[in-house]
Amino acid sequence: MSSDSSEWVSEIKGNFPINRAVLKVMPNGTRIVSAESNGTSAWSKTAKVSVILQDGTKKNYFLKCATGQGARALAFGEFHSASAINEVVPKLVPKPCGCGEYQNGESTVYFFLGDFHDMDLSGIPEPAEFMSKIAELHEKGTSPNGMFGYPVPTVCGKMERTVTWETSWAKSFTHQLQDVIKYDNETNGVWPEYDAACKQLIDVVIPRLLGALQSDGRNITPSLIHGDLWERNIGIDMETGEPVLFDPGCTYAHHEMEFGTWRCTWANYFNSNTRIYTRLYQRHIVPSNPVAEWDDRNRLYSIHPYLNDSAGHPGSISRQIAYNDMLYLCEKYGPLDSLEKYNPEKDISL
Repeated sequence: MSSDSSEWVSEIKGNFPINRAVLKVMPNGTRIVSAESNGTSAWSKTAKVSVILQDGTKKNYFLKCATGQGARALAFGEFHSASAINEVVPKLVPKPCGCGEYQNGESTVYFFLGDFHDMDLSGIPEPAEFMSKIAELHEKGTSPNGMFGYPVPTVCGKMERTVTWETSWAKSFTHQLQDVIKYDNETNGVWPEYDAACKQLIDVVIPRLLGALQSDGRNITPSLIHGDLWERNIGIDMETGEPVLFDPGCTYAHHEMEFGTWRCTWANYFNSNTRIYTRLYQRHIVPSNPVAEWDDRNRLYSIHPYLNDSAGHPGSISRQIAYNDMLYLCEKYGPLDSLEKYNPEKDISL
């Protein structure tokens, strides 16, 4: 803790110290009663903060604090993302209250504050209602300038996205994929065969596979996506029974990118039940043309979370899975004799 005790809220119960910067983003006249560590997060520390508002009403907030790589984008990006989602589909995410930063010794701490929800994190959302809300988010969450990207940096895990505005979805996705390739190489080291596949994927496959979405008279509308949608980022509100999304790292993207994570090994439930959820979603939003390439696009979109996971968890199998998926896509859309061959025995989607 900082040596200056005046920077910290005094006389509160609990095990989580609260800096006065957090109090400043709460409504005027708020008094903090307690702050307790709450839940688990791989890249941050979280707490339940109980307060009494100026009118005497009791209220609970959820506080997330982070330091180090991606911390600012995590806190500020989550605030911006939750605000954007809440405007489009109210109550789909906890209502954001504020964000900010403070010093704790030598470290700069970035924080996000939102409404606290008592959630069942083992519950699974009812498919029809849930996919209706996700489709509503994608349909109504339109880009402010008609381009792909985002106004502020956001994260997936702790990896900061490149959110440069682009009219081309292929270029926009390439920025994001190059981010995780760089992040993965920094963590796991150089692998020449993998680097060659990455280059062919970026130079040939993405322009062909994603470029087809915006060629020959076809077009797609940038959609607001949650950015890391899978079961561990979804809870069931214990009071309302409604699904609540959290940890958003939004971007305006091709809406199908939202479901890339469902192909990944850790998304056990959605991986096993993708068919029913996507069919219900497609009652609202049909697959983009070329429809026959939907699964190949889904495979491509899954490479992003796989490499992000590989970088965040060195030595995991995610890098090998992503590499094999690259080889599959290269053989189909950009054959190159110098590349290794795709191995169907290593393809978990089979």
